[in-house]
Amino acid sequence: MKLSQTSLQKIEFGNDPEDIYYCLIDLSISPSGLNIKKLRLTDPRNIDEQFRQNGCLMMFTGVEVEELIRRGELNGKYLHRSLYRLAVKDGIIRE
Repeated sequence: MKLSQTSLQKIEFGNDPEDIYYCLIDLSISPSGLNIKKLRLTDPRNIDEQFRQNGCLMMFTGVEVEELIRRGELNGKYLHRSLYRLAVKDGIIRE
């Protein structure tokens, strides 16, 4: 999978970092990104599975992203690219 076959989707449930989620999306599964209205209807006990089935490769809260940036594991300016690289490094994506 190439970088161009993914996208970064920011989902905000509030203004605080713990209310913001960053999702790396597989565009071959969800070309328009995650359908949050549809996912809100999902049983909360199955939400993680639904995110995966809908093409979410990785998901981090704003707090987690801030920490990964602070540690130098992500680049805040190029967040999509650096999340993609992290997914490759962690074996979630094969280039």
